Amino acid sequence: MKQFYDPVAVTLLTGFLGSGKTTLINELVSDPRMHETAVIINEFGSIAIDHDLVRTGSERYIRTTTGCLCCSATSDIRTSLFELHEARMKGAIGPISRVVIETTGLADPAPIINSLIPGGAPATALRDHAVARHFYLQGVITTFDTIDGRSTLASFIEGWKQLAFADAVILTKTDIAEEKRNWARELAVLNPAARFHDRNGPGFDLVSLLGETPYSVSQKAEDVNGWLAMERLSPHPEHDHDPNRHGDEIEAFYLTSETPLDPDAIGILLGVLVSPQNRGLIRMKGLVALSDDPERPMVIHAVQHRMDPTVRLPQWPGEERGTRIVLIGMDLPQQQIRALFDALVARSKKSRRKTA
Repeated sequence: MKQFYDPVAVTLLTGFLGSGKTTLINELVSDPRMHETAVIINEFGSIAIDHDLVRTGSERYIRTTTGCLCCSATSDIRTSLFELHEARMKGAIGPISRVVIETTGLADPAPIINSLIPGGAPATALRDHAVARHFYLQGVITTFDTIDGRSTLASFIEGWKQLAFADAVILTKTDIAEEKRNWARELAVLNPAARFHDRNGPGFDLVSLLGETPYSVSQKAEDVNGWLAMERLSPHPEHDHDPNRHGDEIEAFYLTSETPLDPDAIGILLGVLVSPQNRGLIRMKGLVALSDDPERPMVIHAVQHRMDPTVRLPQWPGEERGTRIVLIGMDLPQQQIRALFDALVARSKKSRRKTA
């Protein structure tokens, strides 16, 4: 058991949008070997959803941050670790022997890693000194989607950097990918030091990937040291930043309603959202309240135009009820999508009045 004066290992879980990070977090926190693990989730956008998609018990420490990806995500993570340390010292939570940080799929890992390694981002407050004393970065694990990963690498530098910083790369969706490739050989060009693991391979054990040795950039590609140095030399000035935007192209927007939707209505909505006409869709996820059983929300996930099977939860994971859907993409027809959603909500309200 870790004592208060023992530094706690921090594992960073990265990977592009929809590559399976939350699924692995759920697997991790359900493993009895990880009962003293705290979870911090950094989300893209102003409304946190992933917190409710991680199935943790009431005794589990879990916190969500939604900071600016280019700068304040680093500050948010340091703040989250400091709050974790304070809660531990005050006895508000039980013993913590490890922290797992799940980054948003759009995150550049360089500034986050810089905030957690010796000689990285400078300490600007007593909080930062406390974090440096009581936590250390142990490792970086990156998920890679074997279905959409190639298009990700062709379009987003974040995908390249997430792979380059990884100690371990977990190949996901290998069980449903139609094309079989030797991804370990192909991706080793980006990171010759990484260990590759098939998420669906025999004997896969996520917990075994979590060690105690401090993170090191040795043997990784030369670009890694350059990216870290660039972050140290280029501090981010104070600026206005829309938490729902990433760069000039990628944007998150939300559909919310307290009115449970007809099952047929949500079917129409999902069909439109993942249709080929919405070419800019990168990721969709959410919780949906349905009129046939409002106390059992439906979980929805989609990556580009591929919809995962929906799942009904036995109950709402938190106090907040009602439909919350986040869509992340480029040039999505927001006005038309909102108009359709509002029309389906109105239709559901009318249907409820008739049956009341």
